Amino acid sequence: MTGKERREQLLDIGRSLFAERGLDGTSVEEIASAAGVSKPVVYEHFGGKEGLYAVVVDREFESLLRLITDSMTPAIHYRGKLEKAALALLEYIEEHPDGFRILVRDSHGGTGTGSYASLLSEIAGEVEYVLAQEFDRHGYDDKFAPMYAQMLVGMVAMTGQWWLDVRKPRREEVAAHVVNLAWNGLSSLEPKPSLDPRRRRKEQERRERAAEKAAAKAEKAGEKAAKAEEKAAAKAEERAERERRRARRDLDGIADPST
Repeated sequence: MTGKERREQLLDIGRSLFAERGLDGTSVEEIASAAGVSKPVVYEHFGGKEGLYAVVVDREFESLLRLITDSMTPAIHYRGKLEKAALALLEYIEEHPDGFRILVRDSHGGTGTGSYASLLSEIAGEVEYVLAQEFDRHGYDDKFAPMYAQMLVGMVAMTGQWWLDVRKPRREEVAAHVVNLAWNGLSSLEPKPSLDPRRRRKEQERRERAAEKAAAKAEKAGEKAAKAEEKAAAKAEERAERERRRARRDLDGIADPST
């Protein structure tokens, strides 16, 4: 095995052990034993477990950051940017669970730049830039863009941590529901969110048809109720008129006893 191959082997083994036990719970002896080498080999390549951990974290940090920033290409519509960013995070979690578990652990002094908090800060900076452009375009005050960026990134990040363990529903559904809340808000949630614009359009058309049908049904019911009310009022008026006639006859009889 070449030196480069040995280094990659140690990184793979270290990633798996650190994900399971954390930095403090993993020893150089365990890393060396799993790789089938002696402890000095680990020290030779990384200077110790802290050095190995730092490289693992930095690699995962850069990999996830690149995935998410690449997903927010300028050619995509604003909602599409959010969809692709959420999907990129969930895709990374699904395909690199060990890497994500390491990232969400508390950062360690030997990790350099890599920590989940610093990763989210980097992503929030990218999102802030996108939001500021959209705010300007729609006449909103772009001074609030940083705050909204933190809200959006925090929502996606916390959902990702939750999904790491539950793993259902599938990642496309999770991304669709995250964007549903972020895009529409609680007051205007889509009943069946989707990442596919055609499906969303069809679902919107279906809802509009259903709303029109419900409105027509309500209008028809209202007309029916109005007619019934008119009919009831007419009958009540007829009864009242009969009562008035009867009362007049009774009064006439009292006034003229001979009749």
